[in-house]
Amino acid sequence: MDAPRRFLLPTPAGAYFAAAAQAEDRLRGFIRLLFAQPASPAWHDEDDGFVRRLATAGWIQYLDAPRCAPRDTIEAALQSLLPPLAGSRSALLADAHGFHLASTGFTTPQAEALAALSADLASLHSRHQRVINQDLRLYGSAWSIPDAAGHSQIGFWPLYVGSHRFVLILAGVPHLNQPPLVDLVWLLHQRYGPLASVLPATADSTVTS
Repeated sequence: MDAPRRFLLPTPAGAYFAAAAQAEDRLRGFIRLLFAQPASPAWHDEDDGFVRRLATAGWIQYLDAPRCAPRDTIEAALQSLLPPLAGSRSALLADAHGFHLASTGFTTPQAEALAALSADLASLHSRHQRVINQDLRLYGSAWSIPDAAGHSQIGFWPLYVGSHRFVLILAGVPHLNQPPLVDLVWLLHQRYGPLASVLPATADSTVTS
């Protein structure tokens, strides 16, 4: 009797791990390969040690049925995906040039100002990256403005998709460990990812590591 098919999908932690840095390695590459598929691919080899390690680390999950990437336009999809990621439900997505692609909970002037600020923060981080990474041994690229208790009032979270850089801007406590983050990164890979156009797939597809 054939083993039941399982379907692979990154977890929120896996989605953030793959998108938070431009680094190229086998772990990130495999997760990005999953995001290049329009539907979660079938996986038959339950004994594959590499995939089991990713699952044990909490970066991918096994599903009993396939899931499809968001099919709405990016503008429409972001209106539902962004609010659950922010404690105040005010969030926006900006591009590398400081233009906001979509926002919720902010006025238009606020969104434009925050998107422009995200580009300036990226430039600041780039100029001081050696000190941050090598001297201080801090490897994150997100920035936030905390209150007196240390809680984030607003945070800027870079997301890298191929050669594109986006910034997720969240007001209040960030809720990144949520399924909408998976759909957000998946949507960006479907629209901007370097593998999306060369790896057409269906729900019955099988990927290899």
